[in-house]
Amino acid sequence: MKDLTEHFAGGGLVFDGKLLKVHRDTVRLPDGSQGHREYIRHPGAVAIVALFDDGKVLLERQFRYPHRREFIEIPAGKLEPGEPHLDTAQRELLEETGYTAAEWKRLCVIHTAIGYTDEGIDLFLAKKLQKQERKLDHGEFLEVLEVDFGEALEMVRDGRITDAKTVAALLWVERFNSEG
Repeated sequence: MKDLTEHFAGGGLVFDGKLLKVHRDTVRLPDGSQGHREYIRHPGAVAIVALFDDGKVLLERQFRYPHRREFIEIPAGKLEPGEPHLDTAQRELLEETGYTAAEWKRLCVIHTAIGYTDEGIDLFLAKKLQKQERKLDHGEFLEVLEVDFGEALEMVRDGRITDAKTVAALLWVERFNSEG
């Protein structure tokens, strides 16, 4: 197979934000020429398909500023430095929805936009849900929804759910997980 690796030749950080780090690098391309790559470093995240015993799935309705509209999505959140992925999933589920889960299964990792970010989202399945007290972060506003799993799939099909992590996770559970 032909080597398609691009090698770092110089560059670095051009924006250092609270969440995102934007880089602009010069790279040596496989044919020896040079190119430039702009990309975003992201700390990583988790997303959770939380299933109730009756077949409903826990969804959220949240305003997303970049698109200036509300989205329906599964619970999710970013990793804190040094925090294991499962711990992040458990923390985010409780903080955002007020639920804990007795059963956890890691499904897979998805890379959201491979052309411009290194973000990876680990997808989890959570079952045996128990209601606790929700602990939203300051400035976080969302509505928690309980939706029949089949209806959630219909929301993907008809475009009411377009968030990539939610689409991927719901379809993953439907296709590869007999518990969905």
